[in-house]
Amino acid sequence: MIARLTEGLDFHSQALVLRAERQRLIASNIANADTPGYQARDFDFASALRAATGSSGTGQGIARDVMTPGGRDAPALRYVVPNQTNLDSNTVDMDRERAAFSDSAVRYQATLQFINSSVRTTLEAMRSHTQG
Repeated sequence: MIARLTEGLDFHSQALVLRAERQRLIASNIANADTPGYQARDFDFASALRAATGSSGTGQGIARDVMTPGGRDAPALRYVVPNQTNLDSNTVDMDRERAAFSDSAVRYQATLQFINSSVRTTLEAMRSHTQG
């Protein structure tokens, strides 16, 4: 019974963890914008989410699919292709990083709202059943 209740939240919880990881990665790129030779990194969110949720649509667990200090697997990171070259070989484009950070923050907030709404709906369904 509990598995059915949490099944709906698994997708959003995995998305939330991946979005947080992407925020961390973008913040790292921004922090190293003036570091000579720094190569900006990112990952394909859609591919990472598909890998996290599995091809059958059931969750395989977040722990294996998100980079954590415990040595777990990480999303496939890739180097960002720069729009223009810099003399110091730094590939961070601050305009692109700011836009990506803003977009990611909005999507993170939306995912939190989806989780909050799902929990509220479940609690309301349980409350009306017991009060009826």
